[in-house]
Order: sequence, then C-alpha cells, then structure tokens
Amino acid sequence: MNTTDRQPSGRNYLEENFNLPNVLTSLRIIFIPLFAWLVLGERFWWALALFVALMITDKLDGDIARARNLITDFGKIADPIADKALMTTALVCLNIVGLLPVWMTVVIVIREFGITFWRMWMLRNGKVVPASKGGKIKTTLQTLAVGLYLLPLGDWMFWPRYLVMLAAVLVTVVTGVQYLLDYRRENAR
Repeated sequence: MNTTDRQPSGRNYLEENFNLPNVLTSLRIIFIPLFAWLVLGERFWWALALFVALMITDKLDGDIARARNLITDFGKIADPIADKALMTTALVCLNIVGLLPVWMTVVIVIREFGITFWRMWMLRNGKVVPASKGGKIKTTLQTLAVGLYLLPLGDWMFWPRYLVMLAAVLVTVVTGVQYLLDYRRENAR
C-alpha cells in the first residue's frame, strides 16, 4: 500500500500510523540490537539503563495510544512483536553470558510464542482472545527478573534473582494454561 491509499478513516496510511505511540514502539525495536550488544559485551549497567528505558516506552506507548485514541493496526501488531523481541533477546543474551539457566528461557519463550501464535490463529478464525488478567503480573515479574540479572552486584544476588525469575517462569506458565482453560470454558457453554 502506498502513502496515497485511503483508509476508512479518510487519512492515508502514513498519517494513520505516524504517531507518538508507534514511534516509541519502533524505537523499542530499533534499540534491541544495541541492548543485545551491551549484554553480550557484559556492559551490564548500560544494558540495564537501556532495558529500563525500553520498558518505560512500552508502558508509555500503550498509555498514550489509549488516552489519545491513537490505536492503529500497526501498533496492535508491532507492540507485541517489540515486547516479545525485547524479552526474548534479554533472556537469550543472559543465557549466552552464562547468567541464566537455559531451561528458564526455553519455558518462557515457548509459552510466549505459543500463546501469541494461538491468539493470532484464533483471530484469523474470527475469535478475539483478550489479554489475560495475569498478563501484567507476568510482564512485571519477567521485567523485574531480567533487571535483577542485569544488575552487576556480585554472587550474593544469585538467589534473589533466581527466585524472582523462577516466579516469573511459574506465572508465565500458569497464565498460558489459564488462557487455554478460559477459552475451553467459554466454548463449552
């Protein structure tokens, strides 16, 4: 589609999608390679600062989009992609530098992408699966856990960060199972 094609709103594609929330989402995607480079180079303070900034943009883009009624198809697609890409990058990079057990990454990534693909498949079949109530808790725990792993505070942080990541893995799995159970219950009626 070129920029002169009209959307139902009467605005063209570029006008429709060039807004602050979408710019923030795009910046999050653009800065993921820099974040990975910082983690892999074990520049953890810089990586943590960038991670926090990127997570703030995640919160801001959604809040701004809802408050200003700037929700677009681009944002609906790009925002979850940015979220999954950032978290997956963080987890894999932490595995590569030897800070995080691989099994934790595998469990989280399989659940995240499994539920995402399932929701997309459901949407293609005309059924909207809304975000779960536990999703914010899951995201918060994952973010906190990654942040703790990025803090270069020595070996005494092993158990605190491990336990928070363990909680994140558990909540991630539980919320994934909850999606499926809720859907099954809804369709059993």
